[in-house]
Amino acid sequence: MSADGMDEMELGESRSHHTAVLAVEATALPEDQRPEPGPIAVLPQPSQRFVDAVESAGGTVEPLSGRTRGVIWLSNTQAADFPAVLHAHPGIGWVQLPWAGVDAFADVLATEDRPGLIWTSAKGAYAQPVAEHALVLSLALLRVIPKRVRARSWATEQEGRSLYGLDVVIVGAGGIAIELMRLLEPFGVRVTIVRRSASPVEGAVRTVTADRLTEVLPSADLVVVAAALTGGTRHLFGAEQFAAMKDTSYLVNIARGGLVDTDALLAALRSGTIAGAGIDVTDPEPLPDGHPLWDEPNVIITPHQADTPEMTAPLLAERIRLNVRAFLDDGRFVGVVDPAAGY
Repeated sequence: MSADGMDEMELGESRSHHTAVLAVEATALPEDQRPEPGPIAVLPQPSQRFVDAVESAGGTVEPLSGRTRGVIWLSNTQAADFPAVLHAHPGIGWVQLPWAGVDAFADVLATEDRPGLIWTSAKGAYAQPVAEHALVLSLALLRVIPKRVRARSWATEQEGRSLYGLDVVIVGAGGIAIELMRLLEPFGVRVTIVRRSASPVEGAVRTVTADRLTEVLPSADLVVVAAALTGGTRHLFGAEQFAAMKDTSYLVNIARGGLVDTDALLAALRSGTIAGAGIDVTDPEPLPDGHPLWDEPNVIITPHQADTPEMTAPLLAERIRLNVRAFLDDGRFVGVVDPAAGY
């Protein structure tokens, strides 16, 4: 997923067959807590696709002004420009952010957590393409594809494992995790969910809280990171967690690079503490040319493209349409962000 790609979402009609997965339940706001409806600005650069989504739900799109009551902000890379917009236009009561993760907006969320301002994100909307990418990375690692694509001669050693019947730990319980469990069903895997709450997740054999992560890692054949990046989850995976994993297990990260300590990951790979990793996100990001992770033979690195603009544009448009309807009418917002929690 490329943040810059958000500005390229006006690509004409998408050929994507993904549908909007609303794994995040709508939050019904009482009438006295709903933002004042009014004109909506699409920023920082308007996109006809999203203007159409607003208007199809009965909304009115206007340039930013004192009349503006809602904002659809389409860029992560220009997140630093957004606080000035809010400060200059205190009548804004609803903000739609472009991605599932809102870590780029952490500072403004913390400083602008005020009554009457509702934040929504795309969490849950992009679950299908991202879960699909997680499955691709998982299968490729198990079938030693990193080694195969580098080979220049016919291998005689028999290698590779089947996904069927393995133990899978998924860190996170949002839309991506739920969709990934659906994709994994035909493989008969045993899924453990790690999340903030111990409330059971349908389809998982067990659900544990994040403080028990190291307890469930020793039995895992595959670990998929699909959690939000917050102050409390940064470097959730470090030396201790990798040491708890089997030397035959694999790590897949399709969430945020900061959830994994890059130095600890590199050390675990070099020492054989884990068998390999598939990462769509890195820390730092972009991963610099010449970084030692590029040379690790058991690593697949994809450039944060688990979901591309072609995939996400229609999904975000649907999220916008639903939330414009909530903004103007029923107050049932989807993907409401908790500024205190950071997602």
